Amino acid sequence: MPRSKRNWLLVLCLSAIPVGAGQMYRWVDDRGQVHYSDQPPPKARKAETIKPRANVVEADKEGYALRRARESNPVVLFVTDCGEPCDLARDFLTQRKIPYSRKNPQNVPEDAVELKQLAGALEVPVLKVGGKHAKGYDPAAWEGLLSAAGYPVRAETTRP
Repeated sequence: MPRSKRNWLLVLCLSAIPVGAGQMYRWVDDRGQVHYSDQPPPKARKAETIKPRANVVEADKEGYALRRARESNPVVLFVTDCGEPCDLARDFLTQRKIPYSRKNPQNVPEDAVELKQLAGALEVPVLKVGGKHAKGYDPAAWEGLLSAAGYPVRAETTRP
């Protein structure tokens, strides 16, 4: 067998050997951004352990409709520690399994400027879906915004 074919055969055989997969973590930071890493998150963060399958880590479990809606109309929630309205707002999005970024105009000056330009006041909660927004926690209005942006009623996930 010629040497070049033997090298290709060796490469092919070696590529079939599974590489030991280490621990993977998924966690969300203060701004609501999701992180995937082989390093544990900061101590103050709770992490979900991701179980690797063979040589593949399943990092994306959102369905097609949810992914399209998220990419074309990202969701941003402006909240502070305002008590029940902000808690209900966060719970609403969590229960609907809507991926969102959280902005706190009380702690981050840039978030305060953005909220003031968007809603005209520094009142929270405010939900921004794509280019539209709704002031205050109003589940019916929020459902309308999310539906118009293409978010599924219950954000589906693919099965492992």
